[in-house]
Amino acid sequence: MKIRIKFSKTGCVKFMGHLDVMHYFQKAMRRAKVDIKYSEGYSPHQIMSFASPLSLGHTTSGDYFDIEVHSTGTSDEMIKRLNDVMVEGFEVLSYRKLPDDSKAAMSLVAACDYEVSFREGYEPADFEAFKKDFTLFLSQSEINVVKQTKKSERLVDIKPLIYKFNIKDKTIFMQLASGSIENLKPELVVKAFFDYKQSELSQFALLIHRTQMYADAGDEEHRVLIALEDLGEDIL
Repeated sequence: MKIRIKFSKTGCVKFMGHLDVMHYFQKAMRRAKVDIKYSEGYSPHQIMSFASPLSLGHTTSGDYFDIEVHSTGTSDEMIKRLNDVMVEGFEVLSYRKLPDDSKAAMSLVAACDYEVSFREGYEPADFEAFKKDFTLFLSQSEINVVKQTKKSERLVDIKPLIYKFNIKDKTIFMQLASGSIENLKPELVVKAFFDYKQSELSQFALLIHRTQMYADAGDEEHRVLIALEDLGEDIL
């Protein structure tokens, strides 16, 4: 049986790297006595895969990982069992059964929602002016930035990768392309704006919170985004 688990990561644990988060949840499965399936061979490991790594220092209330189990309780029971062994900062939000032919979350991610705000002491002096200028910047037909890779750098138009945006109560909401084919980080969008304004963005200025991950159920012409948890159903 395939299970998709949604979780949050906030507070001090935002400084845990992705590998440490993986190891933490492997231990949590054992503490919560989840009947998780193991691989075969000389070095069996839990069958567990995460949708997308979260950058160090970012928080989330919409990250996912998939597991396979031999047996399970109801969704409510399993959420309670897991949260009973969680440390402060981690919380399991949903536990849903997937169809047998469902693809792994990591291969489905097509977009993510982010909330971006400025750390205290790093806010723009005139936020209303920033809001107006940032909105005009993102409304351009093209937004070309230099994107660095391990071996080189290239000029990329990131405008098609920005699906939605708005600013409310000093928080920037952005829905951005994500996944193995196209991937855009929110900090790159904000930095592109500061470069455009010929201003410097401190590396400590931004607080970034991921709120949701989506799969694309549309076709080449029409994008239809569905939250990863909505591809499964609660176990009653």
